[in-house]
Amino acid sequence: MTAHATTENDGSAIITIDGISRKVIGTDINDARRKLTTLVADHAAATGMPVEFVSTEPEGAWSMIVHPSGEIEDNSSFTTSPTITSPVATATERTDAYPTRRSQRESFLTQEHTEEPAAKGMRGALGKIGIRLKPSQAERDERNDIAAVSQHWPGPRTIVIANPKGGVGKTPTTIALSAVFARNGGAGVLAWDNNQTRGTLGWRTEQGPHQATLLDLLPQVDTLLGTGAQSADLAHYVHHQTRDKFDVLRSKPTALATEQRLNTTDVDAIHSVASKYYRLVFMDSGNDESDPMWLRMIDYADQLVVATTTRDDHAEAGALMLEALADRDERAAHLAHNAVAVITQADPKATSRDVQRMATGFQAFTREAITIPFDPAMVDGVLRYGSLQPATQRAWLKAAAAVARGL
Repeated sequence: MTAHATTENDGSAIITIDGISRKVIGTDINDARRKLTTLVADHAAATGMPVEFVSTEPEGAWSMIVHPSGEIEDNSSFTTSPTITSPVATATERTDAYPTRRSQRESFLTQEHTEEPAAKGMRGALGKIGIRLKPSQAERDERNDIAAVSQHWPGPRTIVIANPKGGVGKTPTTIALSAVFARNGGAGVLAWDNNQTRGTLGWRTEQGPHQATLLDLLPQVDTLLGTGAQSADLAHYVHHQTRDKFDVLRSKPTALATEQRLNTTDVDAIHSVASKYYRLVFMDSGNDESDPMWLRMIDYADQLVVATTTRDDHAEAGALMLEALADRDERAAHLAHNAVAVITQADPKATSRDVQRMATGFQAFTREAITIPFDPAMVDGVLRYGSLQPATQRAWLKAAAAVARGL
């Protein structure tokens, strides 16, 4: 037995039950949903049979089963003819004629996982009026991605965002990934501008109550690594992102590269401080693969992220970098093979076909390739995760989950 309804945002609806149609007027769409569900429940109770209820709304369609008892469940879990498995086993099917008590007893510690009801979309809206449904697959996928980025790993992890071509989105990728992990997994996330040639991470993020850079932190490394140092001491040198909950260690883009030339020993020192005080370190890199800072960064990487746009030259530069790393040594080859490619649609005129072509290309030689839609909030100025469109936020969450799976 089925019931069909068409509901509008203004609360008006037409419902058909067993071929009989009637009009329902609600004060709004939620009121209409409540009245429609009540009608179907009354019909199920009167006939003593469950009713499959399908409602089409401006945002899409949803389906549920309404039982005579008034119970409502998601249609995907409804089975009209459950299969009964016989508990009788033949002698030949039994591997042990005298099973032990332990093998027969179910542990008291076994707990069944109870899934939280839907909180988003039409299913979530129904939950607000007392109709609790299971989440859609899309909501389940989002919850799984949030769980992936919310976990804490034993020991610090370093994530490197790289591509030897400039303008490919390395800095926005560093910011967005840092924000996702910090917002969901809590504090202890650092974004480090490992760039000697006018790195712009400091320009794209919020400035703290000072202008300190990694050049100011370097002379204090021994003090910060000492037993008397406290995590709050780092506030003199890093810039906390008040909304996105991570810290930024800036380079000094106003200085010439010759004025802030760092060597591998300096990178070692800064990384020692970063790994002592932070659980996740995201390193935004420069464009020179021969730079000692760049090479030392790769030595510390636990996960490599290749940032690129839909431009062919940007993608080719990222691919050539991976090929070079694959030939460098066994560890670098593993980083390249396990890399995650993040393709941002920087050009609003790029088509979905352009984006998919890049993703398909990188999927052939990386672990995962994630695409990010064009978003005006990513173009210029301070980049805040909350300013991004919902679809962009969801894409960055997916990218972050891909990174987490490699840690």
